[in-house]
Parts: sequence; C-alpha cells; structure tokens
Amino acid sequence: MAYNVSVYAGCNGNPHATTSMELEVSMRCIAWLWSLTEKKGKIRFITALAISAFTSVLLLVNPTLSAKLVDDVIVAQNPEPLLGILAVMLAVKLGREGLRYAMVIMLEKTSQENVLKLRCRLFERLQYQDTRYFDRNRTGELMTRMSGDLDWCRHFMSYMSYAIVDCVCIFLSTLICFFFTSWRLTLFLVMVTPLLLLITNLYSRQARPLFVFMREKLSEMNAGAQENIAGNRVVKAFARESFEEEKFEKRSAAFRDSQLNINKKWLSFFPFIEILAHAMTIITVFLGGYLIIKGQLTPGQLTIFSQLTWALANPMRQLGNLINDFQRFQTSAHKVMELYCSRPAIQDRPTAKDHPSMKGKVEFQHVNAAFDRTEVLHDVSFTAEAGSTLAIMGPTGSGKTTLINLLARCYDVTGGTVLVDDDDVRDWKLQQLRGGLGVATQDVFLFSDTVDGNIAFGNQELTEDGVRECARIAAADDFIEGLSEKYDTIIGERGTGLSGGQKQRIALARALAMHPSILIMDDTTSALDSETEHYIQQQLLHLPFPCTKIIIGQRISAVKDADQILVLENGRITERGTHEELLKNHGYYWQTYALQNDLPMEGAAS
Repeated sequence: MAYNVSVYAGCNGNPHATTSMELEVSMRCIAWLWSLTEKKGKIRFITALAISAFTSVLLLVNPTLSAKLVDDVIVAQNPEPLLGILAVMLAVKLGREGLRYAMVIMLEKTSQENVLKLRCRLFERLQYQDTRYFDRNRTGELMTRMSGDLDWCRHFMSYMSYAIVDCVCIFLSTLICFFFTSWRLTLFLVMVTPLLLLITNLYSRQARPLFVFMREKLSEMNAGAQENIAGNRVVKAFARESFEEEKFEKRSAAFRDSQLNINKKWLSFFPFIEILAHAMTIITVFLGGYLIIKGQLTPGQLTIFSQLTWALANPMRQLGNLINDFQRFQTSAHKVMELYCSRPAIQDRPTAKDHPSMKGKVEFQHVNAAFDRTEVLHDVSFTAEAGSTLAIMGPTGSGKTTLINLLARCYDVTGGTVLVDDDDVRDWKLQQLRGGLGVATQDVFLFSDTVDGNIAFGNQELTEDGVRECARIAAADDFIEGLSEKYDTIIGERGTGLSGGQKQRIALARALAMHPSILIMDDTTSALDSETEHYIQQQLLHLPFPCTKIIIGQRISAVKDADQILVLENGRITERGTHEELLKNHGYYWQTYALQNDLPMEGAAS
C-alpha cells in the first residue's frame, strides 16, 4: 500500500493545523500500521479490542449487584441473597481479570511482531537507499527512527489502542446505565462533559507543534552523541572534550526545555480537567442525596452512581494523557513512514539488461557531474580496456573519488555516459554492476567481526585458503598471523586496535576476495611504507584472476606502471598518457615527480 506523506509535512509545518488535518494524519498513521499487520495479527488484535470492550461493560455488573446488595439485603434486612450476590461478584471480577490478561498478551504479541517486521523492512529500505540519502540524513536521526520512533508505534498497538476502547466503552455504557437508573441525576452529570471535551480539544491543538519540536530536539541530541562517539579519537587528539561536553549539554538542555514546555502546557489545562472531574463526584453526593430524600432515588441506585462516577470522569482525565501519547505516536509514526515510503533515486531501470559476467572495460564519454549545483566533473572522457591498469592523479578535491562513485553508480551523471563493457551503467542491474567491482578506499571501514569475516565480507563462499591468499597478496598475512587469534581475532569497531596501514591491507584483501572484474584502489597504499607498497604492486601484476585495475593515488611510485595515467584538476582531465609521456609535459605530474624525488623545479614551466 502506498502512502503520500505530504500531508504530514504540511501539518508539521503549521502550528495551527486544523482538527480535520490532524484527524487525517492520525487516520493515515493508523491505516498504515494496520496495512503492515498480518492476517493472524489482525484477528488477534480485533479479538483483543473486543475483549477490551466486553470487559469494560463488565465493570457495570458489580456496581449493579452492589445496588441490589444495599436495597435487597441491607435495607430489606434479608441476608438470604447475600452469598449468591457475593459469589457472582467474585466470579465477574476473576473472569474479567482473566480476560484482561489474555487481552494484554494478544496485544503485546501483535505489536511486537508488527514492530519486528517493520524494523526489518526499515533496515531493508536503508540497505538499498542511494548515497545521497545518507548525505542528507544524519546517522543519529536514522537511529532515532529505528528505535524510539518505532517504540511509539508499538506503544500505540499494545496500550493506546485498548485504552481508547476502554475510555469510549466505559463512558458510553456507564452513561446508558445512569440514564436507566436516574435520568435526572445523569443530565446534571452530562452537563460537565462538553466543558471537558472543549478543554482537551484546545490542549490537543496547542500541543501538536510542541511534540514535533520536541522530536526534532531529540534527533539533534542523538545525532550529536553519535557523531561524538564516532569521532572520539579526533576529540581527544585536539583536547576538545570540554567543548564537546558544552555542545552536548546545550542540545540536552534544548531537549529538556522542549519536554518541560509540553509538561507546562499540560499542567495549564490539568487543573481544570481535575476540577470538572471532581465536580461530578460533588454533584452525585449532593443531588443524589436530595433525590433520595424526595423518594426519587433508592440508596442502592445512589451506590451505582457513587461507584461509577469515576467511569464518567476517568475517561476525561485519561483523555489528556492519551492525547499526549497520541501526539508522540503521530509525530514518530510520520518519521517512520517517511523512511518506509522513501525510495532510492538510483535503482534498476525497468529496461536494465541481465549481465551474467563482466569483462572489465570502462569508458567515460563526456561525463559531467554536479552536487548541489556545484560542478565537480566537466567533460571527462577516457577508456580503460579490459585487463588494463588506469591510474588517476590530481590535487585534493579535483574529483578523483567522484569518478569511482559514478562508476559504481552511487551517483548518476548529470551529463554524458559511463559505460562498462560498452553498456551504460544505468542499463546494468545494480547488484550485477557492483558485484563486479572490488573497492578499497582510503577511508577504511572494518566491521566488528573476525579478520576472516572482514576479508570474506563480499564473498561468503571463499575458503579459508582463499582468505589467506588474498591476505598474502595484500601483504596482510604476516601481521595477521601475529595477532592473538590470528584470522579468528575479533576486530574492534571501525578497526580499533589496528594501525592505518594494517586496516588498508585488510581492506585491499577484502576487495581482492571478490575476484572482481574491476579492482578500484582509492589511495589504498597511502599509509604503507615504500617496501610494502612495492610488494603489493608486484603482486597486483600477477593476480590469479583477470581484472581491470583503477588506481587513485598521490605517489608516483603507485601509478607509474599504469598503462594510462590521467591527471584531474578542477574536475577536468588536464593530462593523460604513460609515465614517460607525462614527464615530458612538465605539468602537474612532472611537478609531483620532481617534489617526491627531490629534483630541482627549475624549468617546470618550459
């Protein structure tokens, strides 16, 4: 089922959203949750709510029997019906509690199953989102949606749903019972309810934007905490602990203030609700006593009113708390729905071709790329034949990594065409395209898993000997054998405990384990010493599988043996050729060569 989430944005953006708009938002949230519930869950949920309604009506039985006890036993001085009445009252009480227990179990089971299913689907959505989505959304915000916001969806199904049914059924059944018992006293009690409804409706309209604001502050706080934890080494390196503490305190204080504002708003309405609720008790005592004196009400009937006045007042009291909870649910459900309904901008075209294998030919034809209207690449064209080695050099920010992202279709070009094996990458199925690439980047991310698990991450069928062979080619086997558990050593989060060079070598081994048709190394050897770098370069010349190699680097030693070298500057190819050809140009490549080999720069412009 598809949902348009624009209505949520409209409501969130307008502090004076109309009641009809809020009702539409609420109904869409509930309908969406309902659509995700399996058939068995729906039956269980409806059964639970039916039990809720039935047990709410059962609350009338014991007060009615109490009235009979007062009139037929105490006032009539007749003990004969006493035991029978008490037995029925006990049976009703025990039966009701048993049913309520079953109801709670059914609702919890349904809500937990629903949230489990929804959480897995949300995670699946995240797996297939394009890179731009993660550029726009902070990790802390997404984590809040996957945890706190989802829990409010569970809370609605497990508690709020039956609490609403309880309130409605108790109020209506009690009202009917009161009318049949004494319509005069009931009319006076009912006069209070419109005032209560007016107050709660006013509170609901004023509270909605406060809950939206509070949710945003929670996201900001979580995002800040996540960012700080991920960058804790940088914080320590610059001794900025105090600065980070101050930033987090400000965000925490903003979240606290947003919650206090909600509580203050509720407390400004709560006294009026309590006064009106207690007014019902006062009306019952005074008017009920007066009607007994006039002979228009029996003591037993007054007992019904005194025991059930709470049944009219309590739903009104609960209404405020339910509105609080419902506003939180509505805000959280909107955020969850937004993630659930989002679709990646980059996905398989309906006309995408099937490519069982990849040869490895890469071609860029007049490629342009821009992000947020800023041009990153302009008219880039080159061809790398299958099995050849292409090297790319250039200053920082020249667009080197963007080339790789376009090849893997993490982003789409804004002009021109990127081809693999003479087919536009947009005509490839994403899984087949990316499955043929082996990528080792300068920003290494290792999972909290064993060394073996990290290397075989992209190829789960790789044998133990295969893992070792990839590690040997990447010059990682020696240091892995020196670890406490060797290949079974657990690597900490993001490779904690390993040096930069060690992480780069494991990342290269992971890329090689794919046996890719196109091997991409983005400054992969930047943290390695010259000897290790030379060893890896020699190993890459004799890989046990054919592949096209694309090397991005700043060291001449890393790129000089390539069949073709490109120099990128300001998003344009300014030089291309072999090592020997580029040295004759006296351009960027020659200058880099001279600097790295301590050669005089005179004549660079000649």
